[in-house]
Amino acid sequence: MTDMPSVQFVTIDPAHFHAALVHKQMLPGVDRCVHVYAPPGPDVEMHLQRMQAFAGRSDNPTHWDVRATVAPDFMQRFLHEKPGNVVVLAGRNRTKIDTMLQCVEAGYHVLADKPWIIRREDFPKVERLLALAAEKQRIVFDMMTERFEITSILQREIVRNRMLFGTIRPGAGEQPAVRMESVHALKKMVSGQPLRRPVSFFNIHEQGDALADVGTHLVDLVQWIISPDEPVRVSDVDIVHCERWPTKITPQDFEAITGSTALPGFLDRDAEGNLLYPGNNRIVYRLRGVPVELITRWDVVCPEGDTHFATFIGPKATIEICQAGGPPQVFLRAGESKRTPDVSFVLRKFPGVKLVPDGKEFRFVIPDALRTGHEAHFQEVTAQFLQHLESSTRLPEWEVSGLLAKYWTTAAAGPGRQADTEK
Repeated sequence: MTDMPSVQFVTIDPAHFHAALVHKQMLPGVDRCVHVYAPPGPDVEMHLQRMQAFAGRSDNPTHWDVRATVAPDFMQRFLHEKPGNVVVLAGRNRTKIDTMLQCVEAGYHVLADKPWIIRREDFPKVERLLALAAEKQRIVFDMMTERFEITSILQREIVRNRMLFGTIRPGAGEQPAVRMESVHALKKMVSGQPLRRPVSFFNIHEQGDALADVGTHLVDLVQWIISPDEPVRVSDVDIVHCERWPTKITPQDFEAITGSTALPGFLDRDAEGNLLYPGNNRIVYRLRGVPVELITRWDVVCPEGDTHFATFIGPKATIEICQAGGPPQVFLRAGESKRTPDVSFVLRKFPGVKLVPDGKEFRFVIPDALRTGHEAHFQEVTAQFLQHLESSTRLPEWEVSGLLAKYWTTAAAGPGRQADTEK
């Protein structure tokens, strides 16, 4: 990036820890001066504490020059002073798309965490944002970190190999050809510290439920794996069914997660006084006729960590990711043959990866060096964003159409979630 003008980040109203993870390491081609504009409150305080923790660690500390403007009129000050050239956004999901539009209108590139929208009525704003970015030659980039997970990459490599996997064909939808289930913990550790979530996180009208939030990753992976580097359009998506149900949270757990003893009025309670957080979803849809089922859940704790399951069934093989009680594993079943499938095209591309028998199927052995982890993926997605800034002023057409299809899928299912379903 030696020929590229220095990039200078501006973080606007950080309300999610992902905003800090962009700065967990120093980045080539990025100015060490980082501006933060935010209203007073615990969200910006936690963000600045995380930035300080990165600078104070003994192993490879950062040396960002953080310049914070904390004031009620933070947005007006930002638009008047106009520091930097790239805005970083995470949290404030309901209003995020409006902030993105303001920033692009002001001439900024935007690196934004998911989700960009949580309501169906905001979908036209995504269309307007992408058109405005193209007009002003600005990059708006979605932090799709799961594309950098080695297990997802291996799954994609297998699915796109027609000789081994075949071609997923449209079906009636009774049996999904693609099924994913993702379970995340509300209580967890981040960078060695307990994660403190803002109370607003539990307001699905502000934050979104699991489908609108973490489900964005699953919808993105389905498109990215089924149709690699090819445009997926809104017209390719057909929503069949969607439902939602709550997670029960005790007042004690709520205090541990948020630090607040005051229970919010926007959450219902059961007879025992537990809070009912309506964050879980199941959606069934067709993508170009291929039946897909996605389940997204929030549990209070996941004793062995977040879990993720993803299965793609082709006419010749099945490729599955299983993460439960340890690092995610990738399993391959290729028809009835007991012979080891020919995956030499994968092994050549990823040195150190092996395929070994595991019962009636085969398992990819993945070296630790390729398992970079969730937090490291933010460095990788940021590096990809910086590459786009260096090489082009526009995203590839398949990325633009994919953004629209993705947020149509997560937003269009909204009406099916109005009547919550208890389980």
